[in-house]
Amino acid sequence: MNTRTLSGITILAAALGAVACSSTAAPTAPLDAPALADAVQLDAVVGHLQELERIATENDGNRALGTAGYDASVDYVAGKLRDAGFDVQTPEFDVTSFDVENASLTVDGAPVELRVLAMSPSTGPDGITARVVRAPADDTPGCEATDYDGLDVAGAVAVVDRGVCPFSVKQQVAAERGAAALLVVNNEPGPLAGGTLGEDGDTLIPAAGVSGDDGTALAGAGSVTLIAETTIEDIRSRNVIAQTATGDTGNVVVVGAHLDSVPDGPGINDNGSGVAAVLETALQLGSDPSVTNAVRFAFWGAEEIGLVGSTRYVESLSDEERNAVALYLNFDMLGSPNPGYLVYDGDDSDAVGAGPGPEGSTAIEQTFRTFFDSRGVAADGTDFDGRSDYGPFVEAGIPAGGVFSGADERKTPDQAGKWGGEADVPFDPDYHSPQDTLGNIDRDALAVTAASVGYGVGTFAQSLDGVPTGAARDQERSGN
Repeated sequence: MNTRTLSGITILAAALGAVACSSTAAPTAPLDAPALADAVQLDAVVGHLQELERIATENDGNRALGTAGYDASVDYVAGKLRDAGFDVQTPEFDVTSFDVENASLTVDGAPVELRVLAMSPSTGPDGITARVVRAPADDTPGCEATDYDGLDVAGAVAVVDRGVCPFSVKQQVAAERGAAALLVVNNEPGPLAGGTLGEDGDTLIPAAGVSGDDGTALAGAGSVTLIAETTIEDIRSRNVIAQTATGDTGNVVVVGAHLDSVPDGPGINDNGSGVAAVLETALQLGSDPSVTNAVRFAFWGAEEIGLVGSTRYVESLSDEERNAVALYLNFDMLGSPNPGYLVYDGDDSDAVGAGPGPEGSTAIEQTFRTFFDSRGVAADGTDFDGRSDYGPFVEAGIPAGGVFSGADERKTPDQAGKWGGEADVPFDPDYHSPQDTLGNIDRDALAVTAASVGYGVGTFAQSLDGVPTGAARDQERSGN
């Protein structure tokens, strides 16, 4: 799962946008959502995860963008779909990759743990030694030039709190005030993991993140030395796209999960779990089911550096093709070790963070809540915060939703009381780490969340009740 959205990376070959032709041949038995949910069995899902972990093990421990492990992951998913009779495409796109060769931070001579923000420019091997300027912890920490009023930022390492605005905005503001580098302090315990600056980061100043505790130490520091040796290059990646031969191609249900891991680990929860559940749902549904609406399965590349595969896919669609997408279902992290049962808050009833999703997102949320209720689980809402592949669909006005078992956020005492697990501990303590392995997947949670994929697909493949279609959908998306 990505930490924030990346936009604007040049793609030379856009992801597949063509809508496949509908076939008149279909099985006689109509699709039943609860039956499809029951058909997505844990053993089969775990079998896919075993293969993804094997691929990572055989390829330097990860399945990240630009690696042989990612290519092997594409081949595995595409091969399974082709064997099941799907017409599978693996459209290529160009993307900017990022790698950290060496990183360290010393504060008044003492080492401090840090995480370099993706797309940060390099400090060079000698690093940057400079005094520290701490931006006030106000309502817009480091987000506005006025946050540095009265402070001599020129040539200094600016230190700001995480939150409110994207990391790239904090970086730009600090750079404009003359800072030599930027350190972002996490707003909760633990290191700041998985952050990205987006496409423009390499043109500004080096940037990294530190824990909240280390941020406190930084505030009183005399000087720091930051080393962040990074490389940025253009490479090629692929999505995997497959669609049923049956169903209305004017109302396509798109179901997605990102296929890449971070470089630091095999990515079995993030996001092998979503991939395995979506793949098994596709295999159980089949390539020519008796459905009302066509179903398109998508496995996205380059999510971990900023939702690139899904963004370019949406951008590649013509107006007609975009309007043919009835809705998008996203599954990113379904087996967290300290699991939550979280459904994207389509109607903004939680009133947290971003507002409601596009019209129709409420129906998606309610569908998944109904499923969890049927399994005796009281699901919570989770915000459309832009950290996964629903982001570009929401921006395009396409109804979206899905299920999530939690990442680096901490489980509340109330949630621990409802679901078990440990309060005040991250949903996934192994997030973006080498420990994101099959051995740390919560299989009981995965059994339920994987079944929810089948239920959601089965429901919307048959009916779009509550989701605008036809002229109503076109009017909604045009803003009229």
